[in-house]
Amino acid sequence: MSGKPGQGRGRAGSSHAPRRNAPPREPEPTGFAARPNPVRIAAYAGLAVLGVLVAMAGALIQPAWFPGGLIIALGAAAGLFYGGRILTRTQIGALAPAAGWFITVFLLLSGRPEGDYVFGDELGLVLFMLGGTAVAVMCATTSKVPQPAIRSGGSGT
Repeated sequence: MSGKPGQGRGRAGSSHAPRRNAPPREPEPTGFAARPNPVRIAAYAGLAVLGVLVAMAGALIQPAWFPGGLIIALGAAAGLFYGGRILTRTQIGALAPAAGWFITVFLLLSGRPEGDYVFGDELGLVLFMLGGTAVAVMCATTSKVPQPAIRSGGSGT
């Protein structure tokens, strides 16, 4: 080894020391600023189609077996909205099926130009629309998606 500083073996750990003069890296964009993901877009479109199907089934079943049909229809909508939220881990995952559901219910339950309704004019229809809207808002605005429990392997539970 030569006696010149900077040659030969350096200080311990100098090869693994972080660079102090490196420019800071910009963080990756998230949310709407992130690059579109085709798989996620397809999932949102599929969830919106499922929302349309659940709305059509709910609009048919809720007046047939009132009040049990209303509970079943709202439960199916809640399951779809929350399932979309859990599946995609985003709020849009709950909003995509909710948008398809709401548009379909609005079109099915709104009046026709002749003055009558497609499915009749009952309290159940209003409860179906307001209840589904409330469930969609609750699912979309939950603060966090539950994380699976991980066992640490330590003593205790």
